[in-house]
Amino acid sequence: MCKRGELTLWFSEKAIEVWHAPASPRPGGRRIYSDLAIETALTIRSVYWLGLRQTEGFLRSVSALLGLSIRIPDHSTLSRRAKPLECLRSPSITRKGPVHLLIDRTGLKVHSGNDPSEATTSSHRSWRKLHLSVDAGTGEILASEVTTHRVSDSTQVRELLSQIPCALASMTADGAYDSSSVYEAVEERCSDLPTIVVIPPRRNARMRGKPGPGQRDQTIQSIRDIGRRRWQKDSGYTRRSLVETAISRYKVLIGRRLRGRTLPTQRTEANIACAIINKMTRLGMPDSYCAA
Repeated sequence: MCKRGELTLWFSEKAIEVWHAPASPRPGGRRIYSDLAIETALTIRSVYWLGLRQTEGFLRSVSALLGLSIRIPDHSTLSRRAKPLECLRSPSITRKGPVHLLIDRTGLKVHSGNDPSEATTSSHRSWRKLHLSVDAGTGEILASEVTTHRVSDSTQVRELLSQIPCALASMTADGAYDSSSVYEAVEERCSDLPTIVVIPPRRNARMRGKPGPGQRDQTIQSIRDIGRRRWQKDSGYTRRSLVETAISRYKVLIGRRLRGRTLPTQRTEANIACAIINKMTRLGMPDSYCAA
């Protein structure tokens, strides 16, 4: 029996119980919908590439077909409540023990307020930077951050590391993260086991000459001794392609643009997208084998 294209949707009993927000003791109007309800609606929006009005109609149709006696948030409520959903910043970690962290960033287009054919590259709202931290072992996205395109890549490492509660065995990134602030951020959260930093230095990089060579000085010396290509293979730098694969999955599954108009809303949108991709990753990843 062919089941391609079959769609199965359901609401768990627990989700229905907490769909509406509890009564607040504070005076004034209270929220009708819980954060779970808003997150569910925004998740459906991202999965099926819907607009806010389409998401509202989709949920109303599903609740009517299932005979559920729950209220559905309208499109204006979804837009307003998307800003404070910062609780999505803490993804569940399925891997036990220290992780090998991979960090990279990509660009996502945003609404510029102009016709795309007339938009100029100088528009300050033309695109955003999406910074991702990926577990090399499981492929899960452990941390994410959305910034403007003017923000330096290396300045976001401290924020990304603060979102990861587990210990780090190593951290790998490209040459754009070759900065003293990156090494300091890694050293500040080191536990009993030291964290190995795998970042290729710039072509004209020089050793700092401090007492006791640091990891960056050791990398520079190693490249001088065996060459950059050999160092990339021996140090495990080639695993960085896994974070590029995660970025490619993000753009294929979610899209190449952010639909939110403000930076807080765009951060919520990216966090929900990362949660969706992690869910798909846990359900199963393809096994790849070298054919030659």
